[in-house]
Amino acid sequence: MSRVYTTIDINKPADAVFNYVTTPANWPKWHPSSLAVTAAGGTAPDHSLEVGEQATEDYLVAGRRGRVVWTVRQREAPVRWVIDGQIQESKSGGTVSYHLSSHGNGTTFEREFTYTIPNLLLDILDRLVYNRRVQAESAEALRRLKRLLESQ
Repeated sequence: MSRVYTTIDINKPADAVFNYVTTPANWPKWHPSSLAVTAAGGTAPDHSLEVGEQATEDYLVAGRRGRVVWTVRQREAPVRWVIDGQIQESKSGGTVSYHLSSHGNGTTFEREFTYTIPNLLLDILDRLVYNRRVQAESAEALRRLKRLLESQ
């Protein structure tokens, strides 16, 4: 299992941050790996997803394209949100967890992405290249999120 952890302080209330990051229609606005998001009916979910709801994301992560179906597993607004992903046509998947904590007028936003590697060769590539690239993309995502939310 591989892990990517990133955190950032955002000068916005936790409710505002939580509602924004848990709304799949917003993902391509702040996460460089998120190309498009859809749900049943073909449009991106424009609300904060509840437990059991799903969204399908087209992604480009560390140079690899794919499509993943995310299902909300846990929701404790505005503190914690967990989604499990299954890559289409693959046995691979991962989990994204958000944890938010309020401080003064702002929020500490923590994002953790854990994922499985389906075979030894890809595990070696992950350790040498892939994980570092995913870490850099995740850090850039949080910088974009901070700029976007603090400019509103």
